[in-house]
Amino acid sequence: MTEPTTVSGGLDASGLRIAIVAARFNEVVVDQLLSGAVDALVRHGADAADLTVVRVPGAWELPIALDRLAGGGAVDALVALGCVVRGATPHFDYVAGEAATGCGAVARSHGIPVGFGVLTTDTWEQAVERAGGKLGNKGAEAAVTAVEMARVLKEL
Repeated sequence: MTEPTTVSGGLDASGLRIAIVAARFNEVVVDQLLSGAVDALVRHGADAADLTVVRVPGAWELPIALDRLAGGGAVDALVALGCVVRGATPHFDYVAGEAATGCGAVARSHGIPVGFGVLTTDTWEQAVERAGGKLGNKGAEAAVTAVEMARVLKEL
């Protein structure tokens, strides 16, 4: 019996041009996500000179910056970083939903991976735990996911 063909991307970031778009809102947490993302990319072989960091006001603005970067053809992968903490109003739902929907739309419309590192938490403590605390660093995870997907797409 023949084995199926398996396509697996790998985690080698060397030679990849990657842009990270990071929100300034909830900057204390997002800066930790950003540090984790950059560290993970460099540890996986990326050259810091091949990384671009773009700061935007908040998670709502992530998709438009990602879209501009993806359309420019100068990057192999994108990473979106932000932090939206639930409050007492429905504002959380709109911002978190648009960030997620917009990031997905950019990936699909441009055929470029977007690592989604936007925290959507109920409390500040949950955000801190996911930005380098006891639950790891979701910025690093999003960056490594973007690398793996860039390699998968190159194989396809």
